[in-house]
Formats: sequence, C-alpha cells, structure tokens
Amino acid sequence: MATMTLSIPNDLYAVIKHHNEIKWSVIARNAMWEYARRIQLVDRILEKSELTEKDAAEIGKLVKKSIRKQHDIE
Repeated sequence: MATMTLSIPNDLYAVIKHHNEIKWSVIARNAMWEYARRIQLVDRILEKSELTEKDAAEIGKLVKKSIRKQHDIE
C-alpha cells in the first residue's frame, strides 16, 4: 500500500491528537474512497456525453441567467 502525507490545519491536528484511540488513517482512506467513487461516476457519465465544453459553458450561462431572474422577481 502506498503512503501519503497530508497537511492539515493546527486545530484539526489538535482534535486528532486528543482522540488518538481513533484510527484516523482509516477515516481519511474511507473519505477519499467516497470522493473517488463520485469522481469515477462523473468520469463515466462524461465519457458518454456528446456535450462540448462550449455547450456546457452556454448551459451554465443560461442557468445563471435564470437564477438571477428568479431572485430579481422574488
């Protein structure tokens, strides 16, 4: 198994040190797997997509415009 070194904020480190009974590496590994699975799902969806980056940008603009319009009205 590969080894990874992470930088974490001091306040998080204090909590981790205070609770040394917890296997933090298992928690981190599980959280990373959960996120990796989501990324893999998105990758599989995008493999089948025929949208170009230009199409996606245009859809994004339309969504933002719609959201602005909703908030201006309400």
